[in-house]
Amino acid sequence: MDKTDAPLPDYARAAALGIVLRPMTTADLGFLSALYASTRTGELAHLPWSEAEKASFLEMQFQAQHAHYQKHYPDAWWLIVESDGEPAGRLYIEEWPSEQRIIDIAMLPGFRGRGLGGALLRDIKDDAGSRGKAVGIHVEKANPAMRLYHRLGFETLEDKGVYDLLRWSPPGG
Repeated sequence: MDKTDAPLPDYARAAALGIVLRPMTTADLGFLSALYASTRTGELAHLPWSEAEKASFLEMQFQAQHAHYQKHYPDAWWLIVESDGEPAGRLYIEEWPSEQRIIDIAMLPGFRGRGLGGALLRDIKDDAGSRGKAVGIHVEKANPAMRLYHRLGFETLEDKGVYDLLRWSPPGG
């Protein structure tokens, strides 16, 4: 489904916290690359690489991830999360017949721990649940947000090695 003319999801909890979602554009790629790097810097901290080598590696990894997502999730919403008018994160989500699949959700460090991601996840659950759909996401096992997913009722559906496939199902679903 072409999302260019479709209305954006209406997420009331997130909106109440000042979050605005807007479609990603090519002008956002620099921000998205920096956001990606912010999620991986801890992994690279112990490596004996220069800062330039780490930055080059992270840019290469971002480009590979971005191309993979675009190829394998052609019907996704590619959304920039803004807080008080500034880019704060990303939300990539695709609608499937029985599930809303969160491809990726990430916030810049300064926006983490403020309830923004939790509000978005609750809104996604509400939206999916109102239509009898589950919500699925792959989460790295070491991701600190794993606790949030479990608090919100997501259960591990499958061990995928480094990742767990999590799913939330609506009551009675």
